[in-house]
Amino acid sequence: MNKFTTLAVLLAAATPSVSALAQTADAGADTAPYTVTGNIALTSDYMFRGLTQTWGGPAVQGGGDLTMKNGFAAGFWGSSISDKSYPGASLELDVYANYGLSINDDWSWRVGLYSYLYPKGNLDEVGLASRSFNTVEANAALTWKWLTLKYSRALTDYFGIDVEQGYRDDSKGTGYIELNAAIPFNDQWSLALHAGRTDITTSLAAPLANGAVNPDYTDVGATLKYQFTPHWSASLGATYANNDAFYGHTASFTNAADTRNTGGTRGFVMLQGTF
Repeated sequence: MNKFTTLAVLLAAATPSVSALAQTADAGADTAPYTVTGNIALTSDYMFRGLTQTWGGPAVQGGGDLTMKNGFAAGFWGSSISDKSYPGASLELDVYANYGLSINDDWSWRVGLYSYLYPKGNLDEVGLASRSFNTVEANAALTWKWLTLKYSRALTDYFGIDVEQGYRDDSKGTGYIELNAAIPFNDQWSLALHAGRTDITTSLAAPLANGAVNPDYTDVGATLKYQFTPHWSASLGATYANNDAFYGHTASFTNAADTRNTGGTRGFVMLQGTF
């Protein structure tokens, strides 16, 4: 079963239950204590914090969210990924929960936990010491109108970064701070702007051929979205991640001779549906 089929099966299994809950919520209209939404997307490149997760290839994505009126929210989201970055894995499955409230009409806050799971993904798939890529982060966000400042901190190793991958130490405590802007132009057009900084708590034990040892980097991005029907939208985006010395010639886990600039300047197009 390939990565696209795996995710399609997962979404097909989840969609009926999400739809049923949504119908129940709709029946209660404004009196319902919760809302349930779902989403599905096809993107030309899955970008996460400025780095491609699909080795520059397309991805199928989708998930569902439960939002309570009392401020609690939870959900799941999945995407196909490349085993060149995550050996043994064809799927990233995210599970998350958070709680937040409005301070006034302009300000709000939210705190939560976010888990990134990679079924069957492990370094032992390529003959290295057994190591999972699963990662759990705690996060906190403060929003003012259309601006959101968010900080995430790894409670586990950061996507498997540890001595097994050639680093000096573990990567617990790695932090990611980001500033996001969601700017609506009208009912159809909107622009999302993003800037983030990844600070990893360790470095390579032995330098790369070019002498690079530090994996920290900064990323920025912009996405223009067109909502052409109530439930469907198309987006055009661009991202940039620096530290070319570290990420400019990233080697595939499955073939060391296969290298790619996983950061740098990248573009993508996306078709997304919501229900």
